[in-house]
Amino acid sequence: MPVQRPKDLVFTLFGDFLLHRPDPVWVGSLISLLAPLDLSEGAVRTVLSRMTTKGWLEAERRGRNSFYRLAAKGRKLLEEGETRIYHPPRDEPWVGVWTLITYSIPEDRRQLRDSLRVRLSWLGCGSLGNGLWITPHDIRHEIEEIAEGLEIRENLEVFRAEHAGFSPVAELVDQCWDLPGINRRYETFIKRHLPDYERCRSAIEKGRLADEEAFVRRLALVHEYREFPLIDPYLPRPLQPPKWGGECAAALFNAYHDLLMPLADEYVDRTLAAAPGAEAPVKGAA
Repeated sequence: MPVQRPKDLVFTLFGDFLLHRPDPVWVGSLISLLAPLDLSEGAVRTVLSRMTTKGWLEAERRGRNSFYRLAAKGRKLLEEGETRIYHPPRDEPWVGVWTLITYSIPEDRRQLRDSLRVRLSWLGCGSLGNGLWITPHDIRHEIEEIAEGLEIRENLEVFRAEHAGFSPVAELVDQCWDLPGINRRYETFIKRHLPDYERCRSAIEKGRLADEEAFVRRLALVHEYREFPLIDPYLPRPLQPPKWGGECAAALFNAYHDLLMPLADEYVDRTLAAAPGAEAPVKGAA
């Protein structure tokens, strides 16, 4: 697995393994779970402290032991990510109506403008230029939340409209999103992971895959795949180009993830059970 930022690995760990577990996690368990990913104890403690300071995690003391759980901000982020990874909006019916978002934010509030652009991209919006973004999805509720959170209601307008001319819709899509580039990344993902999926399936059938290896493989798989919701607008099928690789990549990801899940969860259960005062582990990783 390529070298990754510790914070990103912690997010992936919480998002795919710990999001639906009710109890806070002992710091020693987090250190043990991240050790196979080449994160030292010191690195883990440092990143947990920083993520707590920034409001992503909450810490609590039990005697001499520290425990961590997701803060409200971190939970919201990971729940939104889980929805886009496992339930992307590509299957929503589309009747030709677009959502248009236009904004005008002064230069002295550039940081807010940049934050808005990041969130619009996360929602699958594409830029037509000059502060105008579009998406085939109805995201009025999400835009309302963003406007409230960033306190920019007076700088935003949202419309629902049909495209009446003059460019072909395919050209409009090409202007807003780099679909060929995204498709190449999907193809690379498939070429990399399909052979590994086949090898792991054979190893599991023969009882030759250790639960720790299943855990590391699953975390690495999710960590790589979670980048796609950041770049893929999940266009409705009528707007997708021919030979779109997103469907095949999603099918491979889900099959590989499901294959690794039982063994990986066993490894996490066993690790969490070693925490001070731990009771019988509660299964249910996402």
